[in-house]
Amino acid sequence: MTDFFKGHGLGNDYIALQMEGLGFELTPLVVRLMCDRHNGIGSDGLLARVPSDAADFGVRIFNPDGSEAEKSGNGLRIFAAYLLEGGHVAEHAPFTVQTPGGTVRMEILGQSLDGVLEVEVEMGTAIFRSADVGLGGPDRETDGEPLELESGDVVHVNTVSIGNPHCVVFQDELDVETLRRRAPQISTHPRFARGVNVQFAVPVEPDGIEAWVWERGAGETRASGSSACAVAAAAVRRGMVSERQVTVRMPGGALHVHVRDDWSLVLRGPVESVCRGTLTDGMRRRLEMLG
Repeated sequence: MTDFFKGHGLGNDYIALQMEGLGFELTPLVVRLMCDRHNGIGSDGLLARVPSDAADFGVRIFNPDGSEAEKSGNGLRIFAAYLLEGGHVAEHAPFTVQTPGGTVRMEILGQSLDGVLEVEVEMGTAIFRSADVGLGGPDRETDGEPLELESGDVVHVNTVSIGNPHCVVFQDELDVETLRRRAPQISTHPRFARGVNVQFAVPVEPDGIEAWVWERGAGETRASGSSACAVAAAAVRRGMVSERQVTVRMPGGALHVHVRDDWSLVLRGPVESVCRGTLTDGMRRRLEMLG
């Protein structure tokens, strides 16, 4: 019996399950099949609960292409919903989760009548050095640095690490067709040694930003928690917004980011449970063969 949970944060959905006793390895092929929306359960990623000596819980975060991510703001909030439904945590009781990108403190702030959770995550500290996102050349802080793409287009980048790598490009407007052409060229640009998550952003208010996200290993994404943090941090750093309590609006909805004076980040936003299920014997055998 392999039970799983599925939830989403602003349309960005993840499968969550217990790693211990799974019966098969989470190889890239296994993860791809589970995340496949036609032949598997279907999701934007997978969260595997693992033991931790450094926190209350541990999690490994997988992209739908089978690669692993260091940290995910939406994934962590969905993981909180998974833990709550399993009876492992309670509302208004902070707990810690160890991720490959560092340990975070989390709290479920409340729940609406229709079951939507409001979850807060202390995402760690924004680092603006190029080396921390794997950008080639001398270690430096990028400030609208030009980056030539394979197509010949030039974008002006701001690098931010939230424990995972981000590249924020400020725009005057969000032309989605142009963004879809440029984003994968940035994400896989040879100057980024590990690939990079990409955000195009337009500051629209002293405390508000509109953003569009392309995630490394996943592609175009309706919303992303770590991306919202990167956008907010870069906008405050560059003086694009005047407030440190920033609302980042993405196609899937809005997330709220507090950029503290020491550049530590607190993310807050909704999570919805979708379903719980059990893999069939046939699906388990297929996964065991791949794993």
